Amino acid sequence: MPSFPKTLLSLSITFACFGMTPLVLAQQSEIGNEQTADQLEVIAITGSRIKRQGDTPSPVQELDLEALNQTGAVSLGDALQELPSVGASLNGNGSGGTSHGTSSLNLRNLGNNRSLVLVNGQRWVNGAGTRGFRDFVDLNTIPQVIVKRVEVLQDGATAIYGADAIAGVVNIYTHNEYVGASAKAYYGQSSEGDRDTVNIDVLMGRDFGESNLMFAASFTDQNAIYTQDRDITAVPLNGLSTGTPEGLFRESSLNSVLAFTIPSGGITRDPNSDGSDLDSWRGVTSDDNYNRYDNNYVVGPNKRAALYFQALVPMEVANLRIEALYNRRESDQQFSPALSPIRGSRGFAIANDPSVNPFGVEFSGSDFRHTSFMVENGYRVNDQTVETMRFGIGLDGEIDLGSDWAWDSFLSWAKNSGEFTSNNQLNLDKLALGLQACNTAGIAVDVSDLASGCVPVNLFNPLSDAMVDYINFTGKDENEASQINFTLNITGTLLALTAGDLGIAAGIEYRKEKGKDTPDNFINSEPRLNNYRPTSSSPRVGTDGEYDLKEAYVELNIPLIKDAPFADLLEVSLATRFSDYSTFGSTTNSKAGILYSPTEGLSFRATWAEGFRAPSILELFEGERVSSSPVLDPCSGNPSLPGCIGVPSNYVQGETNVQLTTGGNGLLKPETSENISYGVVFFPTFMDNFSVTLDWYDIEIDNTISLFGPQAVLDLCATQSKNCEVISRANNGEIVNIIDGPVNLNNTRVEGMDVFMRYAIASDVGDWNFTLNLSKLDEFEESATLSDGTVRVENKVGNAYLREAFPEWRGSFTSNYKIAAWSLNYNLRYIGDTNEMVEEQPRHIGSVLYHNAYINYAFDDAISIKLGVNNIGNKQPPSSLTNPNINYDQNTYNPIGRFTYLQLSYQF
Repeated sequence: MPSFPKTLLSLSITFACFGMTPLVLAQQSEIGNEQTADQLEVIAITGSRIKRQGDTPSPVQELDLEALNQTGAVSLGDALQELPSVGASLNGNGSGGTSHGTSSLNLRNLGNNRSLVLVNGQRWVNGAGTRGFRDFVDLNTIPQVIVKRVEVLQDGATAIYGADAIAGVVNIYTHNEYVGASAKAYYGQSSEGDRDTVNIDVLMGRDFGESNLMFAASFTDQNAIYTQDRDITAVPLNGLSTGTPEGLFRESSLNSVLAFTIPSGGITRDPNSDGSDLDSWRGVTSDDNYNRYDNNYVVGPNKRAALYFQALVPMEVANLRIEALYNRRESDQQFSPALSPIRGSRGFAIANDPSVNPFGVEFSGSDFRHTSFMVENGYRVNDQTVETMRFGIGLDGEIDLGSDWAWDSFLSWAKNSGEFTSNNQLNLDKLALGLQACNTAGIAVDVSDLASGCVPVNLFNPLSDAMVDYINFTGKDENEASQINFTLNITGTLLALTAGDLGIAAGIEYRKEKGKDTPDNFINSEPRLNNYRPTSSSPRVGTDGEYDLKEAYVELNIPLIKDAPFADLLEVSLATRFSDYSTFGSTTNSKAGILYSPTEGLSFRATWAEGFRAPSILELFEGERVSSSPVLDPCSGNPSLPGCIGVPSNYVQGETNVQLTTGGNGLLKPETSENISYGVVFFPTFMDNFSVTLDWYDIEIDNTISLFGPQAVLDLCATQSKNCEVISRANNGEIVNIIDGPVNLNNTRVEGMDVFMRYAIASDVGDWNFTLNLSKLDEFEESATLSDGTVRVENKVGNAYLREAFPEWRGSFTSNYKIAAWSLNYNLRYIGDTNEMVEEQPRHIGSVLYHNAYINYAFDDAISIKLGVNNIGNKQPPSSLTNPNINYDQNTYNPIGRFTYLQLSYQF
């Protein structure tokens, strides 16, 4: 990135000379019979602190209540994730590697933590509730009932709002001075009879003199969809997992016991056979597999409850604002029964004791291995309970300085507290002792706690309830993210110029962020009777980190020309922000914009902005943790690849989920960015109620903080023999571990275009409103320096990967018709086609169209009823081989299918 020697004014003049033109999107508002083009205003509130009427150079899209509710979404995240400018985002889909109940927003495909989320212009606390906390806002902590509108700034705004606003800003506005009461009851269900969804919202507001008090309550309960209930997820396309509930046993001593030649895969028995009868056992075949992804979630359950209070109290010298929120979320993910970790190399052995072993020989040593799914122990279920508390108090008022000056201040405290419970895991030390028939002889360490109540564990027949009760383990983790934020702003007219008032805004901000993750102590303890782990849950090191920052900014709006020939308006906007971080020092970031209207109804706009993102607490301080990730091993069946030297020629990948070790990186540097946008806004004076806007953007991020991703690590090693040192393999070729963590890549560059059209018709036979919203991705290029010093450059446009896709085109079209008490709405959503690489060959993934519609009837001013159908064509996600096990990209596509809902609203 440059060292920013240019002044803001010189940059603005440069932009004007080159005629760069950014977009501002038109407001999607209702029309009246007497509405004219003059009344169709460009929305430009978010993106500037200066209080004024008119436009700013930055592209802003506003979503009102009607737009947010057009698909019957009961989650704010579900509604916003359908915007064409939003890429693959975390949602409730899937079990493995999912959001753990959170909902995120990935503007411009640049990542969840590069989009700044504000509520009433103020920052919101980061999420919690996974195995650790988050470094982005969980939209499920913001109840939709309190939201009046949302503004999405699709431009860099670090100079105005501070760090994280590289891709843009989402500003969520609550109802203000609400008077009255309303209630909403909602029920929906998919055409398969699942995903039952209940939502009840209550909103009440009342004036007390000049004060206004508002209270809101919300409850939402969404049920799960299971993998076996959708064709796309019923059976993994990458094949079934090796193993059976009856177990595959490999032990060389069995050659002297059984009367048949034992294959390399070992022995097993058929279902419902008696394992104590040696005649029940046979050699393992290629058919001894198990669908471990049966009865997992396609979409997980999510239950939320929220209370919100807001008070607006005018006082003699200032206006008081109070906000208080409590939100509770319960979610869970369901996985297969625990995989057996039992191997001789890990210190496990099965005693030669008839109570646990019918073969008369000990199972032990490096050749002993048990491959099974412990079905009697139940499905593993990870559940989260997350509580959000936030309290804010603000003051605002006016200052008499000879012109209109206003000030505001706000202080907020917020905390997300999460409890993560891992159900139906295994206590491996108890399992090891149970396999020894509870015999403690010869054990040097103290195992009195394990021996108390010990039950011999016989793996050769189904486990009894007593065995399960003895070896079953439940883990509990706790984590939290907290925030203190204070802002003070002042805005007004600095002086009057010939073309208008020179507006100014300035302010200071202080923010403190904390994050703490406390893993289960027992999961992280040392095993006593094996050399692997104390439990089947992955251990990890806890995290405890914090940082604070102090900031100051100034913003100017300078009108240069007004009401002149070929220059109806020309103005320049300038802003700069100084930030001082406790973690790495200070930085200054600036922004310049220009707005030029040669004539009424036509505007050209441009912005240049420096962006900045400090490494998050998670990226800096996260303790090392072990998890699993689905991958397709390119060395499986391809030992001739450059990076597969040493992998046995007969190696075939068995299990697609492999161990992944990640952690924080205290050496990370901040990201910096340069954003350029230019576009045109056209409201033709000869055509009522029509507008079109086009916006081009170019974003370049230096020192991009990112993970390579386990699949990318494997592919890079196999095909180019680079970075192979982070992959560990067993002698048989099996992947033991992959190390991946946040690093500063060279840079990321994104280029694209947005198009927004709106046309409205008012007539005696009803009102029509049409909108078209398109987003085109021209370039998404990532450059990374590898361990050998070479630079890898990859353009992701048109490609699909694990849980993310980069189609060239995304779009939506909406038509709305209103007449008397009736309202009809049709919405179309488009996701363009992509290609994924499978065995070094491209595989095409087709485009997807979702059709949604609703009809609403208002009986009177108080009662209305809405019937809606989403995904009318019951479109299922396109299949994907780079998303093993679940067979589709769960962060891009909707797997629910056709969904019908009924909503009853009452105003009183």
